[in-house]
Amino acid sequence: MSTKRKSSALQENEGVSEPETTSKSAIEAIKNMRHSKPSAAQLVQGILAQDITALSRAITLVESTNPEHLKKANAIIQQCLPHANTSVRIGITGVPGVGKSTFIETFGTYLTSHGKKVAVLAVDPSSTLSRGSILGDKTRMEDLVKDDNAFIRPSASGTSLGGVARKSRETIILCEAAGFDTILIETVGVGQSETAVHSMVDFFLLLKLAGAGDELQGIKRGIMEMADAIVINKADGDNLKNAKIAKVEFNRALHLYPPKASGWQPKVLLASALQNQGIPEVWKLIGDYLSLAKDTHFFDHNRNEQNKFWLLQTIEDRLKSDFYNNPFIKTELKIQLERIENGETSPFAAAELLLGLK
Repeated sequence: MSTKRKSSALQENEGVSEPETTSKSAIEAIKNMRHSKPSAAQLVQGILAQDITALSRAITLVESTNPEHLKKANAIIQQCLPHANTSVRIGITGVPGVGKSTFIETFGTYLTSHGKKVAVLAVDPSSTLSRGSILGDKTRMEDLVKDDNAFIRPSASGTSLGGVARKSRETIILCEAAGFDTILIETVGVGQSETAVHSMVDFFLLLKLAGAGDELQGIKRGIMEMADAIVINKADGDNLKNAKIAKVEFNRALHLYPPKASGWQPKVLLASALQNQGIPEVWKLIGDYLSLAKDTHFFDHNRNEQNKFWLLQTIEDRLKSDFYNNPFIKTELKIQLERIENGETSPFAAAELLLGLK
């Protein structure tokens, strides 16, 4: 009597064998590199050799809030400074849904196709509750992330000024030292980070939509005053007519603002990142601005003023960090918080007491 062998859903299938071309020594080298802790000098050497892994690890150190990493990060930045300040820094902002990621990918791909090395510093919003962030820009820029001449670094905005990733300014220096000649900085687009980004870029680009209304009417004036150009995105298909009307309206509005210190008159352009239209015109406009800014010496003056601003900003951040990390302050702060909760003191009196402590 023959017996049939019952099949089971729990049976184990033979796995995929390792390809013969895979180098075991290479795999071990990668594993060792991930677990190793290279010195500041080794990371700098890697950055100058345009090693993306070294650049990424250095940026991670710079963004770290661990006090032990601060000294090492500062040493890396100091050694990279002589090789920095060689790029064009472009800030790109716009309300959520305007197509920032698609525009940046199309724009970045255009630049790399013309021999540029592009670094994208994309800031993802962090949750005010969980402090978490999706960091999804690499998934939204599928083509650019595979480009050998591009580098995308998504960072969580955290609780820093206006939602801009802490240490973005230092990250720019590292990217420049790694040979990237065009830096694109994307803001979270919620109307708070624009001031901080404006203080670290050479050209500020505002993306707008036609016929979508303006839910951020209260902040429009401040953002438009900072803009060096307005690009009406998604100007294609049935929306092209509305985009042309919006272009006329924005041009009229821009002429009502005071003249810029650079002497530049902001322009309005139409573009469709999805259809790859209007991108060369945007880059030409940026080139025209840079020529004017350098001829009038505004370019260097602006960067010097930005450096002064970031000196003061860094001092404020360091003072705040040192204050809250002081063990004595930590203990007393808990006491004062309990006293406020029990109605025994006011927030202002508690602050006065804490700030007066040595």
